[in-house]
Amino acid sequence: MKRIKYFDYNATHPPIPGLLNKILEEYEEDFFNPSGPTRFSLARQGKIEEARKVLAKLTGKDPKGFVFVSSGTEADYSLIYFAKQFIKTTAYLSPFEHAAMYSSFRSLGIPYKVLSADKSGLVSISELESYLKNEPGPVYVLHAGNETGVIQPIQELAEISAKYGMPFYSDLIQSFSKIPVNFAVLNGFTFSGHKIGGGLGSSVLWFDPKHLPEGGVFQGGNQENGHRAGTENSPSILALAEAAKIQFSEMENKNKRLEYYRNKIEAKLKSLGAEIVAENSPRLFSTTFALLPMDDLDFFMMGMEEKGFALSTGSSCKSRSREAAPSLLAMGYSQEEALRAIRISTGLYTTEEEVDSLLVALEETILSIR
Repeated sequence: MKRIKYFDYNATHPPIPGLLNKILEEYEEDFFNPSGPTRFSLARQGKIEEARKVLAKLTGKDPKGFVFVSSGTEADYSLIYFAKQFIKTTAYLSPFEHAAMYSSFRSLGIPYKVLSADKSGLVSISELESYLKNEPGPVYVLHAGNETGVIQPIQELAEISAKYGMPFYSDLIQSFSKIPVNFAVLNGFTFSGHKIGGGLGSSVLWFDPKHLPEGGVFQGGNQENGHRAGTENSPSILALAEAAKIQFSEMENKNKRLEYYRNKIEAKLKSLGAEIVAENSPRLFSTTFALLPMDDLDFFMMGMEEKGFALSTGSSCKSRSREAAPSLLAMGYSQEEALRAIRISTGLYTTEEEVDSLLVALEETILSIR
């Protein structure tokens, strides 16, 4: 499975071994359009409904609120589309959202304010409350930063939102199945199959079914209970549900390993002069975001790739452009500092042997450049 030493799990999780083959073999025999009128199609639709029930069991949420879509971007866009009904004047967003979230608000013509943050990577709860006192509006806060790994206090944020009669929504794409989530406090959320080893092609949003409006971003068909027109990608949907079951069952043991790995990685980076971003904040055990002691990361990334390692300089949606990480700028880092950031992310199949070889490669590469 591993042709390279993979440390970019936040970009995409390697497919769970055997899962996609199993799903596709089954699909070759049971390939019917879920929306067709025959009993064969109805049986296929039944499997999608079973996937909804799997997610409902894992989250404690009403299965009728789950809508399967194509990607995290579409999931975030659909979440805003459905929540627009609650926005009277403005909405409140964290400064750490995926670019799709801000674009969704802009394209739907919805005004919003961005909350402040500091080098802790945490949004200001007191600032949010002051805003809600004066101008109530729905709140959208990413649970775990895809770059920093910082975990936002969604329990407290949701409670303050509810205090002023406002719904609270969260993008869980980096936290779902990685850490426990209090789903009960969320009025809507999103997550994605390829982030948990289910392969590309399917993501999910959950929205309170009492408030799900008719139609959706894509209209012209009655698929997904009328909330997302278009033939369902049933193999990807089934793979997502199966991957979610596996990841939830592995979560506790996995996190013990990943915390140990993260501590080793960060100790080495600090010994080489790197700064760990938001080191003392609650963070995913799988994620290290660090500022390296050098001005140009191109040689560093080339050196690591030559040694057979895959890691990144930030969000996969931004990394090719070599732009400063937006999360760091929002936290008060300078452009120059933000351009020295690397992200190392681990996951279910990371081994201690790989981590040890990473530590050697990091030291050799950084010292050769510095």
